[in-house]
Amino acid sequence: MRSKEWLRRQATDAYVRKAKAQGYRSRAAYKLLEIDAKERIFRAGQTIVDLGAAPGSWSQVAAERTRPGGKVIAVDLLEIAPISGVTVLKGDFRDSGVPGALQGAKADVILSDLSPNLSGRPNVDQARSAELTFAALDLCAKSLKDDGVFVLKAFHGEAFDEVLERLQRQFAKVSVRKPGASRGESRETYVVARKQRKMTVAQSQQKTGVSP
Repeated sequence: MRSKEWLRRQATDAYVRKAKAQGYRSRAAYKLLEIDAKERIFRAGQTIVDLGAAPGSWSQVAAERTRPGGKVIAVDLLEIAPISGVTVLKGDFRDSGVPGALQGAKADVILSDLSPNLSGRPNVDQARSAELTFAALDLCAKSLKDDGVFVLKAFHGEAFDEVLERLQRQFAKVSVRKPGASRGESRETYVVARKQRKMTVAQSQQKTGVSP
């Protein structure tokens, strides 16, 4: 029954139809496009890292918005079909060689659309999602420019306050967004963080009580 409901919703979803018409791989592209329209994240020539990138719609947007001269690195455990202007890394972003792909440089923007394998148990799923977020923040401490931007998908629930606290300790400016393309019934929300404070990974973990 759930699959039938999902198929029915997909068939009637205006963003799904729009994505197909405009060549985006999923409706999620419009979430990022709306966030960019308000936050002005992308510029030509930037280096972007896209975590949890499959099927690739955020990477498509990033590649379009950073031309000419942009560089996009897409990372996921799942296969991602080739995208023009995008380097694809298959594997866990925590050990998939993102720093190596950056070739000693740092990213202007790190995008995180990460989601754990869902168990259906809210507390467990919240904890797993938070764990991925903290790992992404560790990557920011190592590989994001001080004036760079971190865009995160997060979920409201028990772990959200802890995630927000870590973000506010690591970044000077944190904004919460709910794009129109995000379904109203969904608990997902998006956070845009700027002006990373100068601290080591260990310092950022210690201040929020997160174990290395």
